[in-house]
Amino acid sequence: MTQAWTRRQLLQRGGSAVIGATGLGLGLAACGTKAAPSLAARAAVPAVPVASGTRAFVSRPDLHPPTVTVTQYTQPSGGPPYLFLAPPASGPGQGGAMILDRRGDLIWFSPDTAGNSVMDFRPQAYQGATVLTYFQGLVTAAGYGQGRAVIADAGYHTTHVIRAAGGLQADLHEFFLTPQGTALITAYRPAPADLTAVGGPAGGHVLAGVVQEIDIATGKVLFQWDSLDHVPVTDSYLKFSGGTAAKPYDYFHINSIAVAPDGDLIISARHTWAVYKIARPSGSIAWQLNGKKSDFTMGRGSGFAWQHDARPHGATTLTLFDDGAAPAEEKQSRALILDLDTTAMTATLRQAFTHPSKTLLASAEGNAQLLPDGRMFVGWGAEPYFSEFAPDGTLRLDGAITAGDPSYRSFTADWDGQPDDQPAAAARQRPGGATVYASWNGATGIAGWSVLAGKTPATLTTAASAPRTGFETAIAVPDAGPYFAAEPHDASRKALGRSPVIKLA
Repeated sequence: MTQAWTRRQLLQRGGSAVIGATGLGLGLAACGTKAAPSLAARAAVPAVPVASGTRAFVSRPDLHPPTVTVTQYTQPSGGPPYLFLAPPASGPGQGGAMILDRRGDLIWFSPDTAGNSVMDFRPQAYQGATVLTYFQGLVTAAGYGQGRAVIADAGYHTTHVIRAAGGLQADLHEFFLTPQGTALITAYRPAPADLTAVGGPAGGHVLAGVVQEIDIATGKVLFQWDSLDHVPVTDSYLKFSGGTAAKPYDYFHINSIAVAPDGDLIISARHTWAVYKIARPSGSIAWQLNGKKSDFTMGRGSGFAWQHDARPHGATTLTLFDDGAAPAEEKQSRALILDLDTTAMTATLRQAFTHPSKTLLASAEGNAQLLPDGRMFVGWGAEPYFSEFAPDGTLRLDGAITAGDPSYRSFTADWDGQPDDQPAAAARQRPGGATVYASWNGATGIAGWSVLAGKTPATLTTAASAPRTGFETAIAVPDAGPYFAAEPHDASRKALGRSPVIKLA
């Protein structure tokens, strides 16, 4: 069985994006909808004791997400209203995927289950709709994933499961949907290799970085690229260790894939400190940015080390998250905007975004999301923080996740969650009546709540109302019931649903 470690253990060892999990048997090809449990499944995880640094809810006692605190907040005009995180279970509370508003109030949470840790959680476009995508599976001691790539709809139900082919398993680092209805995923392939040039054995073993483009509808592999066919092990900056079948040398460590405007691929490899433009369909390297064999002259401040999340923006602009560690090569991590001149073959630093605390140096993970209006949203990876900067570099939003619970990537985006289950409610006695606690995990359109009360389940009438105050709203009801139900409504007072009838505890 493949060993799985906690994220904390791996980060202490200088590993990459990792989450603790247990063994999980998976199929290896095509796509389908049966292998992964729906994100909408309720009470799939038993209740756990509430610990410091976690949230707890009366109406949803099965949910204990880590606390997320927004310490600075400025609402931009027309900005995306939601945050998307996937902290692990390496700190307090349950690991899992979560959506929050920009003040840090929880909108939706789905706890991880054993062997089904979620990473790279975000909204993407598929067939004209906004969907949720994520990696689900286990993470090995080497810091890569073994699982599947999942698409879920606005009701939080799994609609597609994409699996790697050729004996491989989908990796956690990238799951990118293209407008052509295909999925680009990363995979890691153990392979024999001559490692004498890096101080290892002639009969050694390495991990190759693999890209697969898979047709979502059929599961057919349309394109495959393997680092060992194009990048030698001597290009790595990772200090040699292992090199055995049990512990292959992770010389490349692929961690992002994107599509350039001309259809070629842009991939990032953490351990070669390089970004590559991969020509399609040949798979040849059109150019290399940074690293030992850079085709570009790197201008002042444009170099990077141990980077993640390289994204093109037009033909001449690239963003990435420059970890700068581990081991440390820089004083703090940076989100970079680089200008590339592919005629003169020069790279120029346009802008670098750093946290004003000057203390965040991520040993792994992280992303840089350039928004259409020029704002930069940054997930600080192994450092459990996220930030948003105005185009001039002014900090506009700053948030922290409970210590020990970093998110591999963090995003901001629009979302319209429409769960098809019922709202949840619980009632507690209070002097002169009751307090009803109401929530609806994942619903984004709630403006307020009404509470119905009655002496029997069949005689409920409206007894109180209150504006929504967060994931769970506590409503004081001047009626002893003992039967109650809660109804969420939108800004126009239209009822959106109704909880099951509950009895005063």
